[in-house]
Amino acid sequence: MRKAAVHLLDIALIFIMNAFLMNLPITISIISSLIIYLGIYSFRTYDTETMKSYTESLIKTTVGTLVSFIVILIIYFFLSKYFNRYFFLTNLLYTIALLPIIHKIEYNIYEKHMPVKNYLVIGRKEEIGNIMEEISEKALNKIKFTQYINPNPVTLDEIIKQNTQKTLTQTIHGIVITDPELEEKVKPQIQNYKAEGLEIQYLPNMVEKYLKRIPIEVAQKFKEYYEVVFQNVQPSPSQQIIDKFFGTLLLILFSPFMLIISLAILIEDGKPIIYKQKRMGKDEQIFIINKFRSLKEAEIDPNDPNKDIEKRVLKSGKTIRKLRLDELPQFLNIIKGNMSIVGPRPEMLEFHNMMSNQIPFYNYRLKLNPGITGWAQIHYKHTSTLEDYIKKTEYDLYYIKNRNIFLDIKIMLKTVETMLGMRGTR
Repeated sequence: MRKAAVHLLDIALIFIMNAFLMNLPITISIISSLIIYLGIYSFRTYDTETMKSYTESLIKTTVGTLVSFIVILIIYFFLSKYFNRYFFLTNLLYTIALLPIIHKIEYNIYEKHMPVKNYLVIGRKEEIGNIMEEISEKALNKIKFTQYINPNPVTLDEIIKQNTQKTLTQTIHGIVITDPELEEKVKPQIQNYKAEGLEIQYLPNMVEKYLKRIPIEVAQKFKEYYEVVFQNVQPSPSQQIIDKFFGTLLLILFSPFMLIISLAILIEDGKPIIYKQKRMGKDEQIFIINKFRSLKEAEIDPNDPNKDIEKRVLKSGKTIRKLRLDELPQFLNIIKGNMSIVGPRPEMLEFHNMMSNQIPFYNYRLKLNPGITGWAQIHYKHTSTLEDYIKKTEYDLYYIKNRNIFLDIKIMLKTVETMLGMRGTR
């Protein structure tokens, strides 16, 4: 689906309504339209799964629009004379009446008219078949992997020749390389097909595009490539400045909430209010993380930290854990420099020691500062098993490799949705 066109259309429609139907000044119309769009975007309204369901699209568009109004109210407070008094009601009705319908239509058009692309896979199905099926599912079955081969030059040429004589729905549109060792057997042929216009894809590109993570088995198959990439990852000096600035700003903005939470914990269960714990940070440097205490004081079994946890949760703790407000004191860690706003979550030392020996590429998570929120947190549930930690690591590796300021902004926006309980778990 051409998501860029969908985004631009929505921004344009909201702008037209504000600028021409409500006669707002152009500057106010542009700023308010972008804020409303960002509010809607932050609630995954443009995810294919959301656009598929009218009901889910309606709910997320409504909530996203209402959240955006919180930001616009700040502008309204200073520039109210430039706004129409029906601005908020009109925009809410406009977005929830129009956008979910447009998104549903766009999804139906895509599902009906987008052609299916068939790929020949150079690789063994028993090794990567499950990943290829997941890619196909994420692409709404518009990508199909028709044949897996362990080729030699003669058989590959024969297969390609045979498929050029089939009907359009059966024709091979491209080749996916899923095993560099098998590719070596037919590398000259692959280069020739590429020169002739046949699409050549590599598995790392496909998994990152459609799955938004780097499966460990893919990283191992393309080990040389990924090791070079991860070894060259360096923290950005500008990111440290941004972290300190926004860490300080957010600490000030959330200080009233932090005061209320502190009083609630103190009244309910006394001191300490802040829970301190050793965590593993960047370059395996241990640091002390700060959190609001949400559990009653008790001995914790390091072999089973979740034992009887529900019985120990404070009444105030239930709320702050659900909304992730217990993480607010970590703004102090950000100002100090041992955490960032966005990054892989810092692990407890016991779990780090276990997982670093069991999960390949795990320690590359430590190339950047850990964060309050991260790519894994908005995409995957709370980890409790080795399988969960593997999947979480795969999302962290994707972030480490693809990190930029725009991805960080995307994560921060989507964290709002997670905090409100509309997606993700603690």
